[in-house]
Amino acid sequence: MPAMSDSSIFGVDFTSAPRAAKPIRVAGGRRQGGVVRLDGLFALPSLPEFSAWLSRPGPWVAGLDLPLGLPRELVQQLGWPTDYAALMAYYAALSRAEIRDRFAAFCDARPAGAKFAHRACDGPAGASPSMKWVNPPVAWMLHAGVPRLIAAGVHLPGLLAGDESRVALEAYPGLLARELVGRRSYKSDSKAAQTPERLIARKDIVDALEQGRTRLGLRLKLSHAQRDALVADASGDSLDAVLALLQAAWAAQQPRYGWPPQVDALEGWIATA
Repeated sequence: MPAMSDSSIFGVDFTSAPRAAKPIRVAGGRRQGGVVRLDGLFALPSLPEFSAWLSRPGPWVAGLDLPLGLPRELVQQLGWPTDYAALMAYYAALSRAEIRDRFAAFCDARPAGAKFAHRACDGPAGASPSMKWVNPPVAWMLHAGVPRLIAAGVHLPGLLAGDESRVALEAYPGLLARELVGRRSYKSDSKAAQTPERLIARKDIVDALEQGRTRLGLRLKLSHAQRDALVADASGDSLDAVLALLQAAWAAQQPRYGWPPQVDALEGWIATA
């Protein structure tokens, strides 16, 4: 069922190796009709703190920028379990070195241009394959994040039943950002690449979100200080958390959280794709 209107909504910019200098960034807010009000941003500098946050009481719905599933083609070819819970338990028990070796062997056996297996949602979302272990290392994000979601007992709609007052959805901020500024880059962790052009792109994204100029039909409500903070964060982590927040706010009001019919329950789906 869609989330109730009084639920808290969160957007999470996830990293598989959080630390003080690069924490997991969370945006919290509430939806009132067509308006999503940003209540605040906060940081989770470690995975244990992320686990503790997931255990907070509901009702809430969170959009997390990390893959929640693997491509069925990959899973079947490797001979891994095709039940979601069993697959995630198997995957969590592997080391990153073991995962890298098996994924690399899978890619090495495939022709150029088709090295990676993709989920059905990757194309519509423009997302990297969830088996990718470098640039970006989303396979490590899945390895670090999904077992903690399962351990916390949150509800993963379409994938794994849990506490339905605490709902976790897969989000992808890049999908919404591209709708607003195309392929213009708006962020970088490298100081040398934190250019005026990227700052202008962040400002354009924030302006568009405040004006409701997206297909989601939602308008972001910010204070002046929040607007300045989103534009000033050159890493883009705060803005990515807010983009995921809006994707979660949209999905929370849709039947099946916006999943199209016949989505593969092993692979999952990216909210708003």
